Amino acid sequence: MTKATKIVLASFVLALATVGFAQEAATANTVGGPDDMYRGLRAIGAGLALGLGAVGTGIAQARIGSSLVGAVAEDPSKAGSLLLYFLIPETLVIFGFLALFILN
Repeated sequence: MTKATKIVLASFVLALATVGFAQEAATANTVGGPDDMYRGLRAIGAGLALGLGAVGTGIAQARIGSSLVGAVAEDPSKAGSLLLYFLIPETLVIFGFLALFILN
């Protein structure tokens, strides 16, 4: 891991660690109850599930796509079977959508 990666990772951890302390204390007059209190955190989790899944899919498909073009240039008869490898990372986005609907 490079130094820049460690710095970015540490800043994300510190930024997300403060979210737990920013919550208001629950009072007896709470309208929505405990389920209403975590609505924002569920939305953040759903956004992260979809967003990070899409970023991971984009990175994976970029690398697989360049290799796919090289392999098809050498042997065009394998294009159909190699296309399956290009579609496999798309399941990350599908799981992200699933998590989005489960969390909301």
